[in-house]
Amino acid sequence: MLVVDDDAENRAALRELLEDSGSRISTAANVPDALAKFEHDVPDVLLSDIGMPGEDGFDLIRRVRARPKAKGGAVPAAALTGHARLEDRRNALRAGFMEHVPKPVDPEELIALLSSLARSAA
Repeated sequence: MLVVDDDAENRAALRELLEDSGSRISTAANVPDALAKFEHDVPDVLLSDIGMPGEDGFDLIRRVRARPKAKGGAVPAAALTGHARLEDRRNALRAGFMEHVPKPVDPEELIALLSSLARSAA
């Protein structure tokens, strides 16, 4: 699983939570770093923050979806965001995310959601 978040503390907390649940986690701090990870190892699931400086999570998912399927273009993806309005959810889904996860996250719900996405990819 690839976790993308510009906040180092959030990345570390998500990594710890997800590794404790048995997932193998890779992290990236920005869009270029995330796309470089796709070149070496296509993740089974992508969890990306939306609000990042420069290119944001919407830019990332659009660039991922433009990739061929064999290069990760169809990877199951969830948007992580502090914006929880219905319109925010719609925007995330329209951009190419499969799920919209508002912050603060419930750890058990996040693990269940990401597990479901991983199973859908298999």
